[in-house]
Amino acid sequence: MPKLTYFDFPASRGEECRLALHIAGVAFEDERLKGDDWPARKEQTPYGALPTLEVEGRGVLAQSNAILVYIGREHGLHPRDNWLAARHEELMQAVEELRHTVGPVLRIQDPAEKLKAREELAGGFLKRWGRSVERRLQELSAGPFVAGDAIHVADLKLYLAARWFSSGVVDHVPRDVFAEFPRLVGLEQAVAAHPKVVAWRNR
Repeated sequence: MPKLTYFDFPASRGEECRLALHIAGVAFEDERLKGDDWPARKEQTPYGALPTLEVEGRGVLAQSNAILVYIGREHGLHPRDNWLAARHEELMQAVEELRHTVGPVLRIQDPAEKLKAREELAGGFLKRWGRSVERRLQELSAGPFVAGDAIHVADLKLYLAARWFSSGVVDHVPRDVFAEFPRLVGLEQAVAAHPKVVAWRNR
């Protein structure tokens, strides 16, 4: 049984990997670290970061995109065609760039500075990012998923990114910041309504 290790919350890189394993029908050990557990475990990971996926007899795999692509290739959740696979991985990397840009803004403590930075994020970077992703989604399929009717690991990555903002947890960023991008919004809704995603969230 593979072991997926991530922090104990249902979001970001770890949750997309959990969802991929669940959708693939893979029984796995869902190791969830508390904050106090992390310092002692950090140096044991390949890059000092989570998630990691440990597969018996094969070792430990790190980096969420690598884990997602591995699961996708093993279980039919990633394109077999190399060009299409690269297009999906491009979108997955775009999500990582989103997280890299947003992260520092979320760490700002001064109230006035935080408000200003988050308003600029909402009206600037997030709009540009959403517009770019929307164009790429339109080029790839008519939806609802990246590949059309079948869910893939790239969909899970985009879903967690879009839900990050639509859930309202990032204050001073409107929940509907991506509302003008119907393909992205539709993808988020389609993943949220997928029976296995519903089952995972209701378990």
